Amino acid sequence: MLRRWLTRRAWTPRWIRATLALMLTSVALVWMATPAPSGASSPPLAAETPQPTPTPPGPLKADGGAPTTLPNAPLKSPEPPGAGNPTTSFPSSPPLVAQGMALYQNGCSSCHGILLQGQPGVAPSLIGVGAGPVDFYLSTGRMPLDNPREEPGRNQPAYTRTEINALIAFITKVGGGPPSPAANPAAGSLAVGFHQFVDHCAGCHQLVARGGLVVGAYVPALQQATALQVAEAVRMGPYLMPHFDAKQINQYQLDSLAKYVLWTRHPSNAGGWGIYNIGPIPEGIAAWFLALLALVLVARLIGERMTTE
Repeated sequence: MLRRWLTRRAWTPRWIRATLALMLTSVALVWMATPAPSGASSPPLAAETPQPTPTPPGPLKADGGAPTTLPNAPLKSPEPPGAGNPTTSFPSSPPLVAQGMALYQNGCSSCHGILLQGQPGVAPSLIGVGAGPVDFYLSTGRMPLDNPREEPGRNQPAYTRTEINALIAFITKVGGGPPSPAANPAAGSLAVGFHQFVDHCAGCHQLVARGGLVVGAYVPALQQATALQVAEAVRMGPYLMPHFDAKQINQYQLDSLAKYVLWTRHPSNAGGWGIYNIGPIPEGIAAWFLALLALVLVARLIGERMTTE
């Protein structure tokens, strides 16, 4: 049937076919160039349970310093916030520490050791990591991990917010470490955040933070990340991700980076159809296929098949 339709002689007059082809082409161009509705282009800032508190200027050595140099230490040391930069405080009390100890013994010690010392080839030590990495891995559901040799991915958190606070209280009480960073998207710039993301993040996470694949790892999408989790990941560098100190990404740039990541939840597609914002290469492929299909249809509408006598 398709072959008969493609090879039959056109019955429509030429001027009607030419007018129809011109109208279809115009409609297609207008549709592709029409901006998408941008009423939600600036996503609401996610409320976070822990609230940032100012840290007075000065060295952070007294807060725990770098992770331990003992065996099983993490390959990367979490970077502390810069001097005078805001930090995120978590509740701590003797009952909360006791609760965290019970939770740790039941859900964490089999891999990380009873005294946070870790196990070679299984899990790193948690001595000196501080609150940021603990909150990041637990609040994103990346820990506990069923198989310690798998890449931790975002899941539904296994613990409630109170239980996470208890684990943070216990681990920081026993192991110490730098305070958790903070990010305030309202204090940042979307343009600066975009440039920082392009420079430091887009190579793996894709330009609109939809994630992707790299050698030896899966790069997660960031649409579910909160501002605090963005700050914690930047300073800690989870899994294969590099970490950045306050000299590489200062507090204003960190605020801006968090603002941009939150914006990617509902980006403004100024060019029209965003195709789920999966990147320029898939978008280009889709455009080529659509263009080829449109050319075939237009050619069939305005052309004629000549039959041999």
